[in-house]
Amino acid sequence: MRVWRMRTGIFLTVSSIDRQRLGALIRDRNAPQKHVWGAEIILLSSDGVGTVEIMRQNW
Repeated sequence: MRVWRMRTGIFLTVSSIDRQRLGALIRDRNAPQKHVWGAEIILLSSDGVGTVEIMRQNW
């Protein structure tokens, strides 16, 4: 049996300006969905949310 664990030591930092831009992209109703998904993944990852939880929230 294989036990999956979250990687450690990998950090993603997003500046406040980039957070604002990504947030604006998410709120833009005319933005392509693939760009919105990417922005959401970046913001959640930078908040320390794991991959499994991101997948659970978005798909």
